[in-house]
Amino acid sequence: MFDVLPSMSNPAQHLGLLLIDFQDPFLNAMPDRERLLKRTSFAIEAAALLGCSLALTEQLPEKLGHTTAELKQILPENTPVFDKSAFSAMEAEGIHRWIESSQIDHLLLIGMETSICIYQTALQALGGNVGVTLLSDCISERRPEDRDPVLKQLLSMDAHVLPSETIFYSLIGSADHPQFREFTQIVKRYS
Repeated sequence: MFDVLPSMSNPAQHLGLLLIDFQDPFLNAMPDRERLLKRTSFAIEAAALLGCSLALTEQLPEKLGHTTAELKQILPENTPVFDKSAFSAMEAEGIHRWIESSQIDHLLLIGMETSICIYQTALQALGGNVGVTLLSDCISERRPEDRDPVLKQLLSMDAHVLPSETIFYSLIGSADHPQFREFTQIVKRYS
């Protein structure tokens, strides 16, 4: 994915950051809730600064509630929200229109759970010729032992797994980037 970025005028314009199921019942079951929210907040702010498209899913929000307030307050206004009942976010009504209308050819996936919704979303996106990168510090699971086999399988299928700072520093490219200074403030805030 990132070997072609330097030749693009705005490499972030064809990226979509998809937040999967950041609802309190799921977050409260994660062993690393606070770390996950901190790294996710960084990813949201960095993606918004660099012009990535953002969207989020909510699993059965009428039963499980909506996206946690901690993230809602930093999401850009009018961020699309897709309700879903299937585990794959790619099954959510309207998500394919969002990908198409935003001209997204690569998804950055963050959320829960790595072994369920993240995995199934990545499989379907890859099967639909949409590139996938999992931000390794912005995904979580109830059972940490499930993480490695899932990531190994996705890597074997041409998904990428990288930390969020690696992705966003790659998009920035150099200290000459016009938003470098603002970006480094975001890095400091969430370090």
